[in-house]
Amino acid sequence: MIYRFRVILDNDTEDDVFRDLEIRETDTMEDLHNIITQSFGFDGMEMASFYISDDDWNQGEEIAMMDMSEAGNEVKMMSTTIIKDVVHEASPKLIYVYDFLNMWTFYVELAEIVDEAVGTDYPNLMFVHGQIPDAAPDKSFQADDDLDFNEFDDDLDIDDYDNLDFDENWN
Repeated sequence: MIYRFRVILDNDTEDDVFRDLEIRETDTMEDLHNIITQSFGFDGMEMASFYISDDDWNQGEEIAMMDMSEAGNEVKMMSTTIIKDVVHEASPKLIYVYDFLNMWTFYVELAEIVDEAVGTDYPNLMFVHGQIPDAAPDKSFQADDDLDFNEFDDDLDIDDYDNLDFDENWN
């Protein structure tokens, strides 16, 4: 079967930038990485990761390009992870981050699953919309208003030791 994806640049400008592409369900996540980088004009030489996402685009489990994990922390690798084992109708969304210094971030969504077309080479870039900007869009990782953020806003009284659920006989 062929998976059709829409890959959208997380972009705060007025112009939408996306690519529609097709790839075999049995290809690897590395193959998907390669067609995404090529379709957006990147050389593919920077670090990248996919993240399994829920319906609200919350970042979940990582599928990494290279294993940078410490012993005991297994990470799925793009080169050995088959697309259909990660993406399917029940879980159609991924977040793709390319170049961790610039943080090019893309939303990848499974649009449809179709039969393989005779005479078509896969992966296949089907449609291009918009031009990628010269620089990655700025990301804001802080509260919209610093007054809205309070790291101690948890309703705990730090002087009340009786209600901290601490087992004093833990050893």
